[in-house]
This record gives sequence, structure tokens and C-alpha cells, in this order.
Amino acid sequence: MSQFKTKLIAELVDDENGIWRLTVPLVFESDEIGHVVVPSGFETDFASVPRIPVAYFVAGDTARYAAVVHDYLYSERTVSREVADGVFLEAMKTSGVSWWRRALMHRAVRLFGNCAYAS
Repeated sequence: MSQFKTKLIAELVDDENGIWRLTVPLVFESDEIGHVVVPSGFETDFASVPRIPVAYFVAGDTARYAAVVHDYLYSERTVSREVADGVFLEAMKTSGVSWWRRALMHRAVRLFGNCAYAS
């Protein structure tokens, strides 16, 4: 059964761009890919959600744990984009994000995540 083994603890390092740095590792046990350790010092913007009111209402600030794991998998590219997006969905479910938000956020990364994965 997938689960987060540690708490998400991060500090704001760039308020203008919304960048946060983990101060302790975030550990996620994934049923799909096993043990994932996002190291202390990793920087994230959490879920990259446009500040358009409707989009932010639906997805903003709702899946921080899952977003950190997803950002890390995209940055490391040790798994395919499809697998990283699947782990994002799994991590959202594990952290209690509602099914409709999970579905919308997963669809968004499937549709628009290619640029982030390729960079």
C-alpha cells in the first residue's frame, strides 16, 4: 500500500516565483515504482497551476506532497513521463485529494506536462 513515510517540510526561497526548498527528505513508498526519496535541498513550485481563478480553485494548493514527488521524477527522468504521471495520480490518492481533483490534475499533466518533462 502506497504511503508517505515523512512529512513535507520546506522553506520559501523565492516568493516572487513561488519556489520552495525541502529542508528534510520527502519519502514516498509507491506501489508502482517502489521507494522514492526526494532529497533535502530539492526545489519545487509545487503544482504549477495558472493563477486563473477557476484553474487555481480546482487545483491550486491541493496536492503539495504529490506535486513534489512528481516534480522530482520529472527532474530526474529515471522513469518515463507516463510512469511519473501515474505516480502523481497514486500520490494524490494516497494524500487524500478528491477523485475529481485527481482526475483533472492528472489530465492536465498528461496534456501539458511534455514541455516540463522535456526541459
